[in-house]
Amino acid sequence: MRSGILRAGITALALIALSLAAPSAQQAPVFTPGGSLPVLDSYLEALRQQAGIPGMSAIVLKDGVTVWEKGYGFLNTVSRERATPDTPYMVGDISGTLAAVLLLQCVEQRRISLDDPLSRYGLSSPEPTATLRGLLTHASADGARDPFTYSPERYAHLTTLMEWCAPQPYRKSVAHRVLNRLAMRDSVPGTDLIDPALALPEGLFAADELERYRAVLQRLAVPYKVTGRTRAERTELPIATMTASAGLVSTVRDLARLDKAIDDRLMLLDDSLVAAWNPSIDSSGQPRPMGLGWFVQFYRGERVVWHFGQVPNAYSSLLLKLPAKGITFILLANSDGLSNPFQLPAGDVTRSPFATVFLKLTT
Repeated sequence: MRSGILRAGITALALIALSLAAPSAQQAPVFTPGGSLPVLDSYLEALRQQAGIPGMSAIVLKDGVTVWEKGYGFLNTVSRERATPDTPYMVGDISGTLAAVLLLQCVEQRRISLDDPLSRYGLSSPEPTATLRGLLTHASADGARDPFTYSPERYAHLTTLMEWCAPQPYRKSVAHRVLNRLAMRDSVPGTDLIDPALALPEGLFAADELERYRAVLQRLAVPYKVTGRTRAERTELPIATMTASAGLVSTVRDLARLDKAIDDRLMLLDDSLVAAWNPSIDSSGQPRPMGLGWFVQFYRGERVVWHFGQVPNAYSSLLLKLPAKGITFILLANSDGLSNPFQLPAGDVTRSPFATVFLKLTT
């Protein structure tokens, strides 16, 4: 009930924002890459307050360069410590974009194939006939009525496939091939690494790495369950490892490093990105709302590549890219207010007023 009321309230605010921000047919969009983006700033803060989000961090990139960043609200409502662009959050499902990068690298290296059944690699889950392409695009299991079902649970099975491609624990590949390579020093592959007594495979992480991870996790934004615009209750989450679909802790600045590396073709080849950032096609010839690991749709004729994250009653995230314009927008929050009210698993990012305000200003 509350979710529906919240969604209606935020949507109403967004409509007002869009009507005020929308450029006329003779005007260029309000968005100015070299400026402070005051219009976006104003509406993000209004939307944050409407959603009751305690703390939020935002960043905008243009051609790989940060043109604006800001923290809103508090990473801890008790200590009143402010959120900043360096505040770490759990990013939820956006963790899956790292798995897509790593597995597409395996495809480029001809270690695995997009269309071979997983049984070829000795895997039986989620079913032997499942393929990498099917899991990356969230294609439904054989026999399902709907050809597309967003399922982080099925996507998580890619953890094992990556461990077949690179015979080491999945998060070792994440750390070595992504986090360390890109100097994402405020990112951690799993919140369980905060536990100094945690039993880890010998040589998994160096002592200085573990020390750095624990220092980052000590700064992690406190997660909240929001029960009203002025009521937020701290959520106690169990510590967890990182999988192909969840578990990454990061900041908007670190995710911006990854985004730039992908855009600069340091992580994947052109052919891989073309496949990843265009809608996949189902067996009936209809486009799915996903490419290979990213959602894809069109808005005002512009291709929008995006993903979201949700840790229920705790964290949420949103990442939007306009590849033709070289623009990326990233939001992280310490409640689920960026995603939970808006049914984003259905594949339409314009259900989010945070997204639509940004798109209206940039297209």
